[in-house]
Amino acid sequence: MTRSTCRARCPSSGSAERAEFFRPARANRLPAWEPPVDVLETERDVQVLMALPGVEPERVEAAIDGADLIVAGSRVLPAALRTAVIHRLELPQGRFERRVRLPAGRYASVRQAVSNGCLVITLEKAGVYRG
Repeated sequence: MTRSTCRARCPSSGSAERAEFFRPARANRLPAWEPPVDVLETERDVQVLMALPGVEPERVEAAIDGADLIVAGSRVLPAALRTAVIHRLELPQGRFERRVRLPAGRYASVRQAVSNGCLVITLEKAGVYRG
């Protein structure tokens, strides 16, 4: 995965993404599940909210690759539960990766937080007056 700076120019997508929950990743990559994501834009920033309940923040990596934000990591069953009898397991376990097309623009900074089981990535737009 090639990392570029947050000031990278991001061309517009031109294609609409379908919202699907837990889509399998592309066949040419390691097997992975894809978490659902929302992308919201204001005058000042772009926010990417990714549903990752039960995922430790230190198991998540995010990078900008051209016009895309790539978020990857893993969800693992806690050690205390690995020998438990499983009656239902709906939250995907193991490796995940999600590539999200960002709105066109330049970004001055990136902040990452966790809120209510979601990873929240805020990309501040470059050249926006904060007065």
